[in-house]
Amino acid sequence: MEIKDYICDLVFSNRSKTLSKTVSEQFGISRQAAQKHIRKLIDAGILTMSGTTNAATYKLSLLVDESQSFEISPKLDEDTVWRSFVRPKLDDIPHNIVSICQYGFTEMFNNVIDHSEGISAYVTVQRSAYHVEISVMDDGIGIFRKIRRDFELDDDRHAILELSKGKLTSDPSRHSGEGIFFTSRMFDRFAILSGNQYFSHTVEHDDWLLDADSKRQGTSVFMEIRLSTKRNSQEIFAEYATIDHPGFYKTQVPVALAQYGDENMVSRSQAKRVLVRVEKFTEVILDFKGVSEVGQAFVDEIFRVFSKAHPDVHLVYINANESIDWMIRRAIATAEASGFSI
Repeated sequence: MEIKDYICDLVFSNRSKTLSKTVSEQFGISRQAAQKHIRKLIDAGILTMSGTTNAATYKLSLLVDESQSFEISPKLDEDTVWRSFVRPKLDDIPHNIVSICQYGFTEMFNNVIDHSEGISAYVTVQRSAYHVEISVMDDGIGIFRKIRRDFELDDDRHAILELSKGKLTSDPSRHSGEGIFFTSRMFDRFAILSGNQYFSHTVEHDDWLLDADSKRQGTSVFMEIRLSTKRNSQEIFAEYATIDHPGFYKTQVPVALAQYGDENMVSRSQAKRVLVRVEKFTEVILDFKGVSEVGQAFVDEIFRVFSKAHPDVHLVYINANESIDWMIRRAIATAEASGFSI
């Protein structure tokens, strides 16, 4: 990666607090030389800097920063808003980026029209020489609250867990429940802020959630993508298909989203929470990133009880520490000793 692109990527990824130091270490040049490269980007209008050199903060300069509000009604169509407002801001950028932006925007805006129960929507398009960001906000019930209500879930965190799996819809005759899942994986950064919960998925990191600083009415969705991104929508769809099933038959479940606070994953009820609706898929990747400990009952429920009841669902686990890996292998060995092969 060239120094220019590396610097812009650090700024895009919010890793610019020690920008000149990081650049000098990466390319083996002096900090003064690194600072000259940064200054060239500032002079070219690609970056903006605030503060002193030793405590500077950097941002990507915006070439486009436009917003528009829309009244939510049955007459409002997502493709009309795309053609009239969003697409004209994306001229002269790669086709794969435009295609991803069209898919993500139309899916998210359609959710606003059909599910938000709000009065108005607010769309913002921001574009720099390095990236595009599209945000969609509404003043409705809030996505996590609505999922919790429609599916009778315990709380908003449980709603986020279900949302992360995909194939979640309260209106299956009109929606596949795939939009948020695939949009979150097409963009470099995807985030939803609703109520006091913040859910994010990035290329560099997997799904995670945080408590927001303040409670926000409605739902805000943020989608960001680098203009240098080479992936396309088709390869993302293909990634979650299986050899035997070309549709959406593979999912990845962030097990940590089933945790509450600092609790460990030890009970069968916690396991059942993780497993809700996964029988809809033929391959399920259980991601144990962020989970430090599991109990015998938890892994037994998943890798013996569930597997025996759903032999057509292939379970895979990743990012398990040594302790968790041992517990899972023990559960699998117990299942195989009883005559059931996982």
